[in-house]
Amino acid sequence: MARILLIIALVIVGLMLLGPILGFALTLLKWALIIGGVAVTAMFVSRWLKTR
Repeated sequence: MARILLIIALVIVGLMLLGPILGFALTLLKWALIIGGVAVTAMFVSRWLKTR
């Protein structure tokens, strides 16, 4: 019985830790996409201005 309760407690703690870690990873992904989009846009604008 104690082993089952320990496993349940470990699963609950794991899920509690997974939330903030997943949120942090998605925040990093969001900022990477924003910065990448700005960089690609700047590259296309600079190329467009050079060809004019």
